[in-house]
Amino acid sequence: MAEAVGIIIFALLIALSIALHELGHFMPAKKFGVKITEFMIGFGPALWKKTKGETTYGFKLVPLGGYVRMIGMLPPGKNDPDGYVRETTTGRFATMITDARKQSMQEITPGDENRVFYKLPVRKRVIVMLGGITMNLIFATLLFSIVLVGIGLPKPSLEVGSVVPCTPSVTHPTGATLPSGDCPTGTVAAPASKSGLEIGDVITALNANPAQDWDAVSTQLRSLAGQTVTLVVDRNGVATPITMDVATVERPIYDANGVPTGAAGPSGFVGISPGVQYVPQAWSSVPTYMWDITTASAKALVSLPVRLYELVKDTLIGGGERAIDGPVSVVGVSRLGGDIAAMDQPLVGKIATFLSLAASLNLFLALFNLLPVLPLDGGHVAGALYEAVRRWFAKVRGKPDPGPADVARLLPVAYVMAIVLVSMGVIVIWADLVKPISLG
Repeated sequence: MAEAVGIIIFALLIALSIALHELGHFMPAKKFGVKITEFMIGFGPALWKKTKGETTYGFKLVPLGGYVRMIGMLPPGKNDPDGYVRETTTGRFATMITDARKQSMQEITPGDENRVFYKLPVRKRVIVMLGGITMNLIFATLLFSIVLVGIGLPKPSLEVGSVVPCTPSVTHPTGATLPSGDCPTGTVAAPASKSGLEIGDVITALNANPAQDWDAVSTQLRSLAGQTVTLVVDRNGVATPITMDVATVERPIYDANGVPTGAAGPSGFVGISPGVQYVPQAWSSVPTYMWDITTASAKALVSLPVRLYELVKDTLIGGGERAIDGPVSVVGVSRLGGDIAAMDQPLVGKIATFLSLAASLNLFLALFNLLPVLPLDGGHVAGALYEAVRRWFAKVRGKPDPGPADVARLLPVAYVMAIVLVSMGVIVIWADLVKPISLG
């Protein structure tokens, strides 16, 4: 039940992200007088739609994106009369471009000739096309601020989060009991379990020394292998001393960078793990945190083709496990939302993880849409900036205004990119259905 609720909630968060992205295009376009005929969330057949004024709003069956239809996205050809597209028979691509121009011109009804997108000044077109990206960034900033400042980052606390019943071994590293309830052969009851330490106890002192934080207590316990120690814990407001003999176990040895050296050595073990406390951060931490996530997202974007190839070769064909940091679709992210809801952790932790995942998704969508290729927003921005440079050169050289940049000539590239993007989406969605990433 919790998993289903998590999937639904995260699907709604994705729909909200899409709606905000399209709203980012919609608002400045309306402000600048462009006629907008459709505002849709999703693709394919319409599930619900309503026309208000000159715009039809609605939801469509496939929730993998959305769009705002603005009239006059494509300018007429250089030698085409205003409002008329010349026929061409010079090739398949030329015919494709001509058909697209015709469809674009058919959307322009009498009286709307000056409400077309291509007639906007360059700076206004850039504002419209960057509006969606800006909304994703604003939403990501809001979510990260709630997580960092409102909730805080998780930190090990001095509260006992769990008590392991048995000492660990090579064959039973978790310290769990057998189905019979007995400890596995070669292991014994863990010191904390034997001593009566309970989940929820708060460690206040170790051997009469006040406990500062979990790291200090853990480090000291590891150094006391084979010795008897006394922990003072706060149990329901009462200071309770608990004495135990620290067990000696073999643990991996790590280097200064936290990488296993392959060697092992004796270490103290009592069998407790800490609870988690959320420490609110300063507002100044938000930009730094977002920059770190942005850098990681940019690296993931650059490596996307390679990771997609590995997904097909190693997982879909090879049958291997999914990489936890590999590509994932909105279907997979929604399933992760279900996993988060079903996890055994406090509600505040689930909320923080939910919001962080949604914020990271919005940040990645913003970066992805910045790519300077059609049909992405960055491609339209690149076309507008090219037009501005071309007009500036013409003015400097005393030449006539060359007019709008003919982005229609790039439609074959846009169609190829659309096919590539759809193919990538199908592959990742299929992987999310047959071999989903799981946090369980």
